Amino acid sequence: MYIYNVTTNIEESVHEEWVKWMQEIHIPDVLATGKFLNAKMSKVLVEEEMGGITYSIQFTTSDKKMLERYYLEDAPTLRKDAHRLFAGKFVSFRTEMEVVSEHRNENGSATQYLFTYGTLQDESVQKAHLGRTLDGTKDTLACHKISELKIANAYPIIIPTEKEEDTITGICYVLTPDELLAIDFYEGQEYTRKQVRLASGKKAWVYLGKTKNSQEK
Repeated sequence: MYIYNVTTNIEESVHEEWVKWMQEIHIPDVLATGKFLNAKMSKVLVEEEMGGITYSIQFTTSDKKMLERYYLEDAPTLRKDAHRLFAGKFVSFRTEMEVVSEHRNENGSATQYLFTYGTLQDESVQKAHLGRTLDGTKDTLACHKISELKIANAYPIIIPTEKEEDTITGICYVLTPDELLAIDFYEGQEYTRKQVRLASGKKAWVYLGKTKNSQEK
């Protein structure tokens, strides 16, 4: 896999017009050659001493021969269009890159907050069910308390109350959606997951006891 990178500094006087042309005409025209799989346009977030605004456009192609065909069959005509429309208003340089390897986060993005107050704070439990240990922050949940009842006479449960003074201090972690499902499996049928608002303002999931007596106030 190869990446054909074009870095362009465009004068501010024609910046908006150039961006519109790139997105609506030039990039689609390059992809229409059939030589590239996809394209990504990025703005470079630095102030240039030379002025102007800099962009990087990256085109991905399957192999070097396909890129050489683009240079021979398509590039001259497509470059003429840019110079015809924006002559003297931009500077470009081109770089070829070969992709050595790609790595993906198999777990996806961590987007789910989970408030914990019991065994989920145990690193051995985290590692066994998530394959990693978690970094969390202390937080507080109001209008809830720990029940005197326990699941299997061993595992604590919390129940909702209507009293602001009933608070539970715990740890809030951030998980991926898949990890949250793994914790659902770990908690089992005796618990139910509910979203609550923590003292920090975070909207987080918490596991409440689901037994008949656990709903007592």
